[in-house]
Amino acid sequence: MHYINAKTILSSKNGMNLYRGCSHGCIYCDSRSKIYNMNHDFEDIEVKENGIRLLKNALKRKREKVMIGTGSMTDPYIPLESNLKFMRESLELIYKYGHGFTCITKSDLILRDLDLIKKINENTKAVVQMTLTTADDELCKILEPNVCTTKERVNVLKTLNENNIPTIVWLCPILPYINDTEENINQILDYCIDANVKGILCFGMGMTLREGNREYFYKKLDEHFPGLKERYRRTYRNSYGIKSPNNKKLMKIFLQRTDEHGIMNNIEDIFEYLHEFPSHESTKQTTLM
Repeated sequence: MHYINAKTILSSKNGMNLYRGCSHGCIYCDSRSKIYNMNHDFEDIEVKENGIRLLKNALKRKREKVMIGTGSMTDPYIPLESNLKFMRESLELIYKYGHGFTCITKSDLILRDLDLIKKINENTKAVVQMTLTTADDELCKILEPNVCTTKERVNVLKTLNENNIPTIVWLCPILPYINDTEENINQILDYCIDANVKGILCFGMGMTLREGNREYFYKKLDEHFPGLKERYRRTYRNSYGIKSPNNKKLMKIFLQRTDEHGIMNNIEDIFEYLHEFPSHESTKQTTLM
């Protein structure tokens, strides 16, 4: 871990990243790609030391209330957040200044901040997005070794539902010849139905690979799935978008079952929902108790 002083904290679309880099160890992580120009080791997490101050100033200046998002590049609930509590301080500010909140995570650490997420949701809007890739917890420990298992994430989704907080699941990536099975997709969908998720984001049954994350992924394939790297190279060469050979069959299952259970599955509709601030709700500034 190392600290920097950032110039800004919010993007033009009101996204933020308090941290850069990750310690979850997911073997497929796109954020390792060289295109993002990370000039430090991925596990040497960069902490924006002045991030909370920048966020406070940015939220105070905003004339319109918006949804503040995080987690697109780095999971905001990596282990060091347990001690630093930057995410919790951010939620306090988001609540205080009457904005909404959404994040993408794989960690059950988010439940530490359930009280604040509930307050934001009651005042404006909060949506939690959770990634699920495999229903097999032993496989999960290989694909995502340093974060809670799928079943633990499903328990998070259920807890959020019990507290009336809407959830979106990211059903990705689906790795060819690894978790691209009917059994896996159906079990994850069963979990989502049981947890009453509002929507599921699925960009097709597959994954992405490019310089930086491809090399790391192939190294992990050699460790855990001997011989599979050669199959990837023969089949996909240097393609960026990699579709499972079962894509058509699995997408049919996904669309049919989500439609049957009234779960949002249209990508554009889900992103519109995530970014839409509820103007009909009260947006007055709130004093923290």
